[in-house]
Amino acid sequence: MYKLMLPDGYKSVLTPRQTQLAIKKVKDFFERDLAIQLNLTRVSAPLFVGSDSGINDTLNGVERPVSFDIKDIDNGNAEIVHSLAKWKRLALKQYGFEAGEGLYTDMNAIRRDEDTDNIHSVFVDQWDWEKHIEKSDRNRETLHNTVRSIYRALRHTERYIADDYAFVERNFLPDKITFVTTQELEDMFPDLTPKERENRIAREKKAVFIEKIGGALKSGQIHDGRAPDYDDWELNGDIVVYYPVLDIAFELSSMGIRVDEDSLLKQLEIRGCSERKNLPFHRALLNGELPYSIGGGIGQSRICMYFLRKAHIGEVQSSMWPEGMIIECKKAGIELL
Repeated sequence: MYKLMLPDGYKSVLTPRQTQLAIKKVKDFFERDLAIQLNLTRVSAPLFVGSDSGINDTLNGVERPVSFDIKDIDNGNAEIVHSLAKWKRLALKQYGFEAGEGLYTDMNAIRRDEDTDNIHSVFVDQWDWEKHIEKSDRNRETLHNTVRSIYRALRHTERYIADDYAFVERNFLPDKITFVTTQELEDMFPDLTPKERENRIAREKKAVFIEKIGGALKSGQIHDGRAPDYDDWELNGDIVVYYPVLDIAFELSSMGIRVDEDSLLKQLEIRGCSERKNLPFHRALLNGELPYSIGGGIGQSRICMYFLRKAHIGEVQSSMWPEGMIIECKKAGIELL
């Protein structure tokens, strides 16, 4: 059963047509500023990849990709991407990006097993980005500096949109983003669930980077799932902001320094899927054929929803929703596209 929050007294300030114009303003500005902040070049990206390539993002390992065959290719089984986390690292090599340079792309995905609600959709659209770094730069300093650069682009976008739309508070985002690890959150709020901890810290700090996601905490639990073969669980995290419309912690970006040879093998073993090391992508990484990198995804619809103060992600993207959700939203004045 889907989950749905209906804020009391909610009414979108913008009509659906005005919303479309505003979406373009948000996307165009943020995309340009992000490219400047991180020194990124836009590239084209695939909608689907080979099922046996090991390139697709396996998310938590249980989500089913949408798959199909291609008639002109022998054994041409393909699947719609969940994200481009691994493909981008291959692209850095293919396009010849040097250390300090990177790429970004428009990533469209289908996550058929997503639990839909106000902020989750079966259709996923992100700016997927990846940047070549030296092995010596695989550290928290690099991670934190990159987070600050992305946060700077968010703050710039907020000011830009606030100039055109009076309902957007100009300095709602704080000057600086707070850094906190998942273990620190567990230590602070041991009786809360991971999601409750995120809500608590987001309400307090307004913008946080929650670090070290994927590995086990002292309690033996994990804060949230992470695939074992792209982010290094010791050098990753989520950019989370407080969202007043829904009174929740609102994740805008998942990112991290990518696995090297040692962390890949370690994390595959922890997740019980060491056989993946024989897939083409994993072999290339273990053979030292791929650049070291940092990368992530930034939700396009999430960014638009946040800056345009929408109550449902379906107000800024076209997708499919349960019939009951559509009816409830309409009664509550939420116009799904």
